[in-house]
Amino acid sequence: MQWFYLRHTAERLERERVIVMASFVVPDHFSATEDAETLRKACQGWGTNEKLIIKVLGHRNAAQRKQIRQAYEQLYEEDLVKRLESELSGDFEKAVYRWILDPVDRDAVLANVALKKSNPDFPVIIEISCVHSPDELLEVRKAYKLRYKRSLEEDVAAHTTGDIRKLLVGLVSAYRFEGEEINARLANSEADVLHNAIKDKAFNHDEVIRILTTRSKAQLRATFNRYRDDQGTSITKNILVEHPDDFSVALRTTIRCFNDQQKYFEKVLRNAIKRAGTDEDDITRVIVTRAEKDLKEIKEEYYKRNSASLDQAVAKDTSGDYKAFLLALLGKEE
Repeated sequence: MQWFYLRHTAERLERERVIVMASFVVPDHFSATEDAETLRKACQGWGTNEKLIIKVLGHRNAAQRKQIRQAYEQLYEEDLVKRLESELSGDFEKAVYRWILDPVDRDAVLANVALKKSNPDFPVIIEISCVHSPDELLEVRKAYKLRYKRSLEEDVAAHTTGDIRKLLVGLVSAYRFEGEEINARLANSEADVLHNAIKDKAFNHDEVIRILTTRSKAQLRATFNRYRDDQGTSITKNILVEHPDDFSVALRTTIRCFNDQQKYFEKVLRNAIKRAGTDEDDITRVIVTRAEKDLKEIKEEYYKRNSASLDQAVAKDTSGDYKAFLLALLGKEE
């Protein structure tokens, strides 16, 4: 009984923390029917009223967006998601489509898109596997199976080979212990295991994959901290090689996601904005998936690292309705 109470208290506190760290503004008054009617008006006539779509959807949380979709279908016997897909285009359409889906459904779509690329986008699979809680990851896997009639693990295995297949299948199929308890002795011994594997350049050692795909996040962070204390440098720096292959990149991405997800996402955004030719897919993915989670913390991390606000960087590198929508999710109106 005490365990049940403690677990639900922890879940409530986490929900409250997420609300505080969400970046966008939700109005006090909300009516799903009124919003559905407004979106209908925005999609009628000679031209789509994109600003009206942003005004509504850029300020509604996941539960509200679900109610709007349901109200729209009841009122007009039409799927709102499909209607918006037909009305919008380009990066703006992609961002709105990702945003309006239920979060687990969105992650299922992101995973499928990542796997279908000619060069599968492994970081997306790693993010989904490592950032979510065990229950959230399980729900994503259920959503994937419902949408695509195949398991996520099955598709990951089909689009990968060798060591990277072992790592990614292990990550997406894991159901980790979620508590904050750690075993210091285990952290010490497994830090030594990781050190020996890295020293020998045996990044693909079975024990390395076992540790990363089975241990709780708290235990992994304790192990990484022990490694840093013993070796005087972070584990990710010691995995850096002159000519990295897919596996060593995937390994570093996995460790960074577990170790500090806000710093990880900040770097994804920084790279997407600073590289020659803005990577809109990465910018959209991070802003859309983290807006209701920890985007406020990621914005703070971005400012600390770059001495410039993420809002300004996004505004400078994007344009039009796409830019206006991202800024709404960032909590910064034009």
